[in-house]
Amino acid sequence: MIKVDLITGFLGSGKTTFIKQYVNHLISKGENIGIIENDYGAVNVDMLLLEDAIGDDADLEMVAGGCDYDCHRRRFKTKLIALGMLGYDRVLIEPSGIYDVDEFFDVLNEDPLNRWYEIGNVITVIDSKLENELSNESNYLLCSQVSRSGKILLSHSDLASTQDIENTKAHLKAALLQFKGNRELVDSDFIEANLNELDSSVLEGLTNCGYNNFDHEKLRIDDNNSYNSVYLLNHGLSIDSIKKLIDELYRDEKCGKVFRVKGFAKEDQPESENLGSQAESDSTNETTTSSSWYQINATVDNTEIKQINVGQDVLIIIGESLDEKYINEMIENYR
Repeated sequence: MIKVDLITGFLGSGKTTFIKQYVNHLISKGENIGIIENDYGAVNVDMLLLEDAIGDDADLEMVAGGCDYDCHRRRFKTKLIALGMLGYDRVLIEPSGIYDVDEFFDVLNEDPLNRWYEIGNVITVIDSKLENELSNESNYLLCSQVSRSGKILLSHSDLASTQDIENTKAHLKAALLQFKGNRELVDSDFIEANLNELDSSVLEGLTNCGYNNFDHEKLRIDDNNSYNSVYLLNHGLSIDSIKKLIDELYRDEKCGKVFRVKGFAKEDQPESENLGSQAESDSTNETTTSSSWYQINATVDNTEIKQINVGQDVLIIIGESLDEKYINEMIENYR
């Protein structure tokens, strides 16, 4: 049977960064890997990032998000059926940060998937500096994710204080209590991690961490319809404008509750080219330009912008009760 691992976690926790490390470790062991990515909008930002990092070493497929629960479930099952015929050793699934883990278990228990796939590991990635003020729906998602996980990776622990980490653990325990979860988290459930520098022994342990079946109250997130996104294709914004926009998005409460801003931007870089010979000391210098792609990844605590090989002119803002009209008007001021 094909092993299938779920890599889950709340928005901005670092799931894609972890998957890069995890996939490379599995490939080094000779495993044939397929990956299913789920994201908002027609352009899957995380999928582009993985393609850039992994190349042809693993096959990537997309399940488009942004539709209702039943539609997404059908798409997910259809994709798994298609991948089940391709002879993978293991399939990794990275859902959106807004994801109820129950869907994963429900779909994998349906025929014919229950005859083709064996659930391997559920790994939950949580930011060590988890935001304290979260809605009931967000706390429910945290409860759902940690109830089933084999291990909980506390990401960005190198940037967090001891108190930050203790506060995050306490928040997860409170989320379980809020929804009558019967899992009692202990220190051995957690791994404090810098996701860019995971030790091979840690990665090997995660390949066999398994999952849990602890129960909790159920809440149909789809029925609440509080999560939404603003999707900007061909935004044409400069890096400087994007930095200012991100700052305003997190400061202005009229935007709604912004959890994550991610995407790409292309910036022209000047290149000085001396067109004269060595003997022509008074020759003129001409400035040409070349374009470089930059990855945008922002949470309330941190904005990361770094150069990348591939990209597309897209920006996605994800949150709760976002005022799309107000945000679009704000963006126009930066164009």
